[in-house]
Amino acid sequence: MCSAATKSRRRVGIVGYGHLGEYLVRELQREGGAHGLELAFVWNRSAERMQGNVEPDQQLRDLERFAERRADLIVEVSHPNISRDFGEMFLQHADYLVGSPTALADAATERRLREASATHGRTLYVPAGAFWGGDDIQKMADRGTLKALTVTMTKHPASFKLEGALRQANAQALAEGAGAGRRVLYEGPVRHLCPLAPNNVNTMAAAAMAAHNLGFDGVTGRLVADSSLPDWHIVEIEVRGVGDPPFSVTTTRRNPALPGAVTGNATYASFLSSLLGAKGHGGRVCLC
Repeated sequence: MCSAATKSRRRVGIVGYGHLGEYLVRELQREGGAHGLELAFVWNRSAERMQGNVEPDQQLRDLERFAERRADLIVEVSHPNISRDFGEMFLQHADYLVGSPTALADAATERRLREASATHGRTLYVPAGAFWGGDDIQKMADRGTLKALTVTMTKHPASFKLEGALRQANAQALAEGAGAGRRVLYEGPVRHLCPLAPNNVNTMAAAAMAAHNLGFDGVTGRLVADSSLPDWHIVEIEVRGVGDPPFSVTTTRRNPALPGAVTGNATYASFLSSLLGAKGHGGRVCLC
């Protein structure tokens, strides 16, 4: 989505060692050298999880000391609060790939990270993840021809980790089982949804960043629980542009997923591709 320059031996710091973090670390250990990458550090809230899988000298116990490891790129796959608390500091020393872009739904966090990126000449990367067609949507936003964008995410209720009233509605759908059918849990601005589903709607947050002329307030998110979908995550993207009648595109992405999984199988490889392409863009926000 952005053209990239090359740099040899780019050092990568991974913040978070859950399922996705473990996958990225394993791939970097196995093939990072072939891509000119090496691990600078791995941090996890629970250091015990890294034992036996990450070399002791690559484990970072205190995230406050990240700068000592001289990473060129820091990748967050932990929690949205990491961007709020450390994002500006990361961008003073390295490019930063925000694996939980729901953090950017907080207007103050988005503003501070954009300013830090520009001030320090570092790139703030937003991974596309399960967001299909982001390049074309970003181009439309750049030209001002994007008029509306709706992202619908449909999953089995066991795959959602929600807060507030959405948590209660989803619990009811889960309790009813197959008889619950298809239930719309939320429909409205993505900004209001992100704090209620911070682990589930990173795709929507990436859409809001790509569709920057609409932003988090202008992009519509629709969250649907469907008990008939134990093995799939479905993402539907509806785009409307200029014209009379208006230009429009609708895509549907069916991502295989283990029962109860928050992240679909194909998203892991997509995220790795984003990491490999996150280089050479300088002082800007880049969807990758």
